[in-house]
Amino acid sequence: MSIAIYPGSFDPVHLGHLDVIRRAAACFDKVWVCVMVNAEKKAPMFTPERRVELLRESVADIENVEVEAFDGLLASYAVSKGANVLVKGVRNATDFDQEYQMAAINRGICPGLETVLLPSSPACQHFSSTMVREMIKYGQPMEKYVPAPVAEELKRKERA
Repeated sequence: MSIAIYPGSFDPVHLGHLDVIRRAAACFDKVWVCVMVNAEKKAPMFTPERRVELLRESVADIENVEVEAFDGLLASYAVSKGANVLVKGVRNATDFDQEYQMAAINRGICPGLETVLLPSSPACQHFSSTMVREMIKYGQPMEKYVPAPVAEELKRKERA
Protein backbone atom coordinates (compact mmCIF):
# COMPACT_ATOMS: atom_id res chain seq x y z
CA MET A 1 0.00 0.00 0.00
CA SER A 2 1.39 3.41 -0.95
CA ILE A 3 0.99 5.96 1.83
CA ALA A 4 1.77 9.66 1.46
CA ILE A 5 1.79 12.60 3.85
CA TYR A 6 0.70 16.08 2.78
CA PRO A 7 1.84 18.47 5.53
CA GLY A 8 1.08 22.13 6.03
CA SER A 9 -0.23 24.70 8.45
CA PHE A 10 -3.46 25.15 6.44
CA ASP A 11 -4.33 28.44 8.13
CA PRO A 12 -6.69 28.65 6.40
CA VAL A 13 -7.00 25.79 3.96
CA HIS A 14 -7.60 27.11 0.43
CA LEU A 15 -8.53 25.70 -2.96
CA GLY A 16 -4.87 25.30 -3.92
CA HIS A 17 -4.42 22.94 -0.97
CA LEU A 18 -7.51 20.96 -2.02
CA ASP A 19 -6.18 20.72 -5.57
CA VAL A 20 -2.96 19.12 -4.29
CA ILE A 21 -4.89 16.81 -1.93
CA ARG A 22 -7.17 15.56 -4.73
CA ARG A 23 -4.26 15.00 -7.09
CA ALA A 24 -2.23 13.20 -4.41
CA ALA A 25 -5.25 11.03 -3.54
CA ALA A 26 -5.34 9.90 -7.18
CA CYS A 27 -1.67 8.83 -6.97
CA PHE A 28 -1.52 7.07 -3.60
CA ASP A 29 -3.59 4.48 -1.80
CA LYS A 30 -3.74 6.62 1.34
CA VAL A 31 -3.00 10.30 1.96
CA TRP A 32 -2.63 11.67 5.46
CA VAL A 33 -3.11 15.44 5.57
CA CYS A 34 -1.00 16.55 8.49
CA VAL A 35 -1.85 19.88 10.11
CA MET A 36 1.47 21.13 11.47
CA VAL A 37 2.08 23.95 13.90
CA ASN A 38 4.35 26.55 12.31
CA ALA A 39 6.03 28.44 15.16
CA GLU A 40 7.19 31.15 12.73
CA LYS A 41 3.63 32.13 11.84
CA LYS A 42 2.22 34.64 14.26
CA ALA A 43 -1.44 35.10 15.20
CA PRO A 44 -3.00 32.05 13.57
CA MET A 45 -6.57 32.44 12.32
CA PHE A 46 -7.66 29.05 13.58
CA THR A 47 -6.48 26.63 16.25
CA PRO A 48 -4.91 23.42 14.94
CA GLU A 49 -8.02 21.55 16.11
CA ARG A 50 -10.32 23.83 14.11
CA ARG A 51 -8.07 23.53 11.04
CA VAL A 52 -8.39 19.74 11.31
CA GLU A 53 -12.19 20.03 11.50
CA LEU A 54 -12.37 22.37 8.50
CA LEU A 55 -10.07 20.14 6.46
CA ARG A 56 -12.08 17.04 7.34
CA GLU A 57 -15.25 18.77 6.16
CA SER A 58 -13.49 19.92 2.99
CA VAL A 59 -12.16 16.46 2.03
CA ALA A 60 -15.12 14.38 3.25
CA ASP A 61 -15.81 13.23 -0.31
CA ILE A 62 -12.31 11.79 -0.83
CA GLU A 63 -12.32 8.25 0.58
CA ASN A 64 -8.57 7.68 0.89
CA VAL A 65 -7.74 10.93 2.71
CA GLU A 66 -7.53 11.38 6.47
CA VAL A 67 -6.63 14.48 8.46
CA GLU A 68 -4.74 14.79 11.75
CA ALA A 69 -2.78 17.40 13.65
CA PHE A 70 0.83 16.78 14.64
CA ASP A 71 3.25 18.90 16.63
CA GLY A 72 6.63 17.35 16.06
CA LEU A 73 9.13 16.30 13.47
CA LEU A 74 7.48 15.58 10.11
CA ALA A 75 9.81 12.65 9.40
CA SER A 76 8.71 11.07 12.69
CA TYR A 77 5.06 11.48 11.71
CA ALA A 78 5.73 9.82 8.34
CA VAL A 79 7.39 6.85 10.06
CA SER A 80 4.47 6.53 12.49
CA LYS A 81 2.06 6.29 9.55
CA GLY A 82 4.19 3.87 7.53
CA ALA A 83 4.57 6.50 4.80
CA ASN A 84 7.56 6.74 2.53
CA VAL A 85 6.44 9.81 0.56
CA LEU A 86 5.86 13.44 1.43
CA VAL A 87 3.76 15.43 -1.02
CA LYS A 88 4.42 19.15 -1.40
CA GLY A 89 2.72 21.63 -3.68
CA VAL A 90 4.97 24.12 -5.45
CA ARG A 91 3.75 27.34 -7.07
CA ASN A 92 7.01 28.82 -8.29
CA ALA A 93 10.81 28.61 -8.25
CA THR A 94 10.98 29.99 -4.71
CA ASP A 95 8.71 27.21 -3.43
CA PHE A 96 10.76 24.66 -5.39
CA ASP A 97 14.06 25.82 -3.85
CA GLN A 98 12.64 25.73 -0.34
CA GLU A 99 10.99 22.33 -0.76
CA TYR A 100 14.09 20.88 -2.45
CA GLN A 101 16.14 21.80 0.62
CA MET A 102 13.52 20.40 2.98
CA ALA A 103 13.40 17.16 0.98
CA ALA A 104 17.14 16.70 1.50
CA ILE A 105 16.79 17.40 5.23
CA ASN A 106 13.90 14.95 5.61
CA ARG A 107 15.75 12.27 3.64
CA GLY A 108 18.77 12.84 5.90
CA ILE A 109 16.63 12.30 8.99
CA CYS A 110 14.73 9.37 7.52
CA PRO A 111 16.54 7.63 4.63
CA GLY A 112 14.01 6.33 2.15
CA LEU A 113 11.55 9.16 2.80
CA GLU A 114 11.02 10.71 -0.62
CA THR A 115 9.37 14.01 -1.47
CA VAL A 116 7.09 14.39 -4.48
CA LEU A 117 6.69 17.97 -5.66
CA LEU A 118 3.36 18.65 -7.39
CA PRO A 119 3.29 21.84 -9.44
CA SER A 120 0.23 23.97 -8.75
CA SER A 121 -2.57 23.87 -11.25
CA PRO A 122 -2.57 27.13 -13.23
CA ALA A 123 -5.84 28.27 -11.65
CA CYS A 124 -4.31 27.95 -8.16
CA GLN A 125 -0.78 29.25 -8.71
CA HIS A 126 -1.42 32.54 -6.94
CA PHE A 127 -3.17 30.98 -3.93
CA SER A 128 -1.55 31.08 -0.51
CA SER A 129 -2.92 31.28 3.00
CA THR A 130 -1.24 34.70 3.28
CA MET A 131 -3.11 35.90 0.18
CA VAL A 132 -6.38 34.55 1.58
CA ARG A 133 -5.83 36.37 4.89
CA GLU A 134 -5.18 39.56 2.90
CA MET A 135 -8.44 39.11 0.93
CA ILE A 136 -10.28 38.60 4.23
CA LYS A 137 -8.77 41.82 5.59
CA TYR A 138 -10.22 43.76 2.66
CA GLY A 139 -13.62 42.07 2.74
CA GLN A 140 -13.31 40.15 -0.51
CA PRO A 141 -15.69 37.24 -1.21
CA MET A 142 -13.97 34.05 -0.11
CA GLU A 143 -15.78 31.49 -2.29
CA LYS A 144 -13.20 31.96 -5.05
CA TYR A 145 -10.34 31.05 -2.72
CA VAL A 146 -11.45 28.63 0.00
CA PRO A 147 -13.69 25.55 0.27
CA ALA A 148 -17.29 26.07 1.38
CA PRO A 149 -16.77 25.02 5.04
CA VAL A 150 -14.00 27.60 5.41
CA ALA A 151 -16.00 30.35 3.67
CA GLU A 152 -18.92 29.64 6.02
CA GLU A 153 -16.62 29.72 9.07
CA LEU A 154 -15.14 33.04 7.93
CA LYS A 155 -18.63 34.52 7.55
CA ARG A 156 -19.51 33.36 11.08
CA LYS A 157 -16.32 34.94 12.44
CA GLU A 158 -17.11 38.20 10.62
CA ARG A 159 -20.59 38.37 12.16
CA ALA A 160 -19.27 37.67 15.67
